[in-house]
Amino acid sequence: MPPPFGIGFPAVVATGGSGRESRRWLATYRSVLAIRDVRLLFTGLAVSATGSWAYNAALLALVYTRTHSLAWVGAAGLVRFLPSLLLSPYSGVVVERSDRFRLLLFTNSLSFVWQGLLAVVVLAHGPILLVLALAALTSSTGTFTMPAVGATVPSMVPESELVAANALQSTIDNLVVIIGPALGALLLAFSSAAVVFFVNAATFAVAALLVTRISFRGTKVDVTEGGTAGVLAQMLVGVRAILGARSARALVAMCALVSFIYGTDTVLFIGVSAHKLGTGADGFGYLLAGLGVGGVLMASTVNRLAARASLAWVIFAGVAGYTLPTALMVVIHSPALAFAVEVVRGGSTLVVDVIAITALQRAVPRDQLGRVMGSFWAFIIAAIGLGTVITPAITTSFGLDAGLWTMALAPSLVALAALPAMRRVDRDTAAASALLAPKVALLEQLGIFAAASRTLLERLAADAAERSFEAGAPIINQGEHADYLYVLMEGSVEVSLNGEAGAPAKPVGRCRRPTTSVRSASSGTSLAPPTWLPARAVAVL
Repeated sequence: MPPPFGIGFPAVVATGGSGRESRRWLATYRSVLAIRDVRLLFTGLAVSATGSWAYNAALLALVYTRTHSLAWVGAAGLVRFLPSLLLSPYSGVVVERSDRFRLLLFTNSLSFVWQGLLAVVVLAHGPILLVLALAALTSSTGTFTMPAVGATVPSMVPESELVAANALQSTIDNLVVIIGPALGALLLAFSSAAVVFFVNAATFAVAALLVTRISFRGTKVDVTEGGTAGVLAQMLVGVRAILGARSARALVAMCALVSFIYGTDTVLFIGVSAHKLGTGADGFGYLLAGLGVGGVLMASTVNRLAARASLAWVIFAGVAGYTLPTALMVVIHSPALAFAVEVVRGGSTLVVDVIAITALQRAVPRDQLGRVMGSFWAFIIAAIGLGTVITPAITTSFGLDAGLWTMALAPSLVALAALPAMRRVDRDTAAASALLAPKVALLEQLGIFAAASRTLLERLAADAAERSFEAGAPIINQGEHADYLYVLMEGSVEVSLNGEAGAPAKPVGRCRRPTTSVRSASSGTSLAPPTWLPARAVAVL
């Protein structure tokens, strides 16, 4: 009989879910929301994000109404994105060094102040430059919110519910993209931009109040390599990892491309709403809501698309589906038809974002992923800002229709030119997946990963370490700190429980391959110490 062998790996934050387990999601969502602190955190996030989307639509409409200039609309977009561009690469460092809930309380409270002042300035017909300054302050303050939430959720829920918790957060994100702009458009139709800003200020106050009721407290982490690395050095780790890997460069480029188009949308569709649909600048919020509807409708399909062996053509189709329909806005004058076009575009951009980010996670070194994602968002925000700057120059020089045609065709041609690089990424990914396939097949049989996506299973398999044990050797002892998850690959394991008052250990069961796993013991919660009989297992390190 061969020696014992196993796999071990650390806890990993999961995203997405398996289609075959879709019927379980509702019950799992309820389980996640049963955790009081998670419920408070997600409720505050949903409330403030809804207000922020309403505010975004109202801000752009206000600027256009005051100036009748798409160049000023572009400036409004730039002041919202530029602060995030400058701050996001280092925001993760601040989050890790801080008490995250105090940070969230501070940022929500400060955003409440900025939005309240903005509403007062608008009511007083203050200068547009002051409006943009307050918008920049709001954007700067909000840069730290999502890193703080993302770093906290894994510590607040059991590992078995991380998949559902992240999927629930994604669902909230898609829903607020629908509800927020629609709310902004509705408020603008019956009141004014100042009212929208007051409402947004109130949502930040509610979020701050909810944060104060959270009892969970995380631990601070020094992410500065012993305090010796400076700010620039921390940021350059992620940038170098992206620029140094061929596949990472291609994937970030695709995400940046669709983000650039989103930046152009924030300018072009103010003009479309005002001059083609007859809904005025206020109708821009409904077009944004259409993007959100498309994202929600595509969410149930994107996992199946991500499971395809070749993603290059899927990503290209997503770019084309997001860009080419923009040309229809040249001839469409019906708000309903325009909304339908935005639904198609919203579904397409979700495909690009989700699949490209998933592939990027596979392409970069695991120990650099956190800083890579921080740098990634800096690239994305830069692309959005570039779109808001370039578009006014195009429309001013050549007209709105020329701008629509340009942004419909040029990005698709860029994506077509990048297709060979994306196909190389496919080949690299296929080779890596083939090496991981046996371990993934084993993990798929475990109930703890029943709702896990293929992406998560491959990440776990990549981090897993194979270990072999001699027959009769104790591997896990009662009372030890929980650290690894062992998955039996070959042989069998005898599990014994310590007897009372020095009595000999008592056998309580035997584990066999392939459907049984043994979690490392912690005092009072697990059966231990197990003795591995001739077997092979995988230690999840």
